[in-house]
Amino acid sequence: MRQPLVVGNWKMNGRLGEAEELARAIAGAEVDWEHVSSGICPPFPLIDRVASAVQDSPVAWGAQNLHQEDSGAFTGEVAGPLLKDLGCTYVIVGHSERRDYFGESNELVAEKFFAAKRNGLIPILCVGETEAERDAGKAGEVVREQVQAVLGDGKEDVFRDAVIAYEPVWAIGTGRTATPEQAQEMHALIRGLVKEAYPITGQSLKILYGGSMKAASAPELMAQEDIDGGLIGGASLKADEFIGILRAAVASDL
Repeated sequence: MRQPLVVGNWKMNGRLGEAEELARAIAGAEVDWEHVSSGICPPFPLIDRVASAVQDSPVAWGAQNLHQEDSGAFTGEVAGPLLKDLGCTYVIVGHSERRDYFGESNELVAEKFFAAKRNGLIPILCVGETEAERDAGKAGEVVREQVQAVLGDGKEDVFRDAVIAYEPVWAIGTGRTATPEQAQEMHALIRGLVKEAYPITGQSLKILYGGSMKAASAPELMAQEDIDGGLIGGASLKADEFIGILRAAVASDL
């Protein structure tokens, strides 16, 4: 059985006081933590404040990005070893906003994925298609290429101690959500790709849904066979919404 995982991606939101208050509310929520894992990925300057707020609780913390190199003359970037020093468990790589706004290619995302792995971080690899790609019938092809860029020749079991998040780009920040059937279809495709190379890892791999999940839509989405939780954007900035998603995840595990 794959225990559900719910991770909050705060994106470029939050101030020092707000971050601590929100993190404490989540960490102190009345949730059956034995049946769900959780993490918070705030902006870089807030990581230490969030870590202090949730330490000694079941909630982990992480980052939204990292550089592919471990050090060097890369002004404005953040390296994996520093994130590890800050106690991060997770790091998001390849989010659609990074791919779109900052031109990150499949190859660069793969480099960042491996940078996370070699520094003892759990990468959350984001994959997903745009509205135009879905309308053109290319959703499966696009996601397959994104997964394959990391899987490579399949000689190394790269997805052990990793997470994949399927995020239909057309559902991010738009208020639209893929139907449970659409989401399940893509999650099953992703699991199948990994299982082809590594059956055991493919079966145990956590695949999250990352397209505007809310407390109201979470139960039906998480009831799907291959949806193991959520990478939560806007709803992670509201304690009651995020806690509602955590509780839906717990219910899906019982």
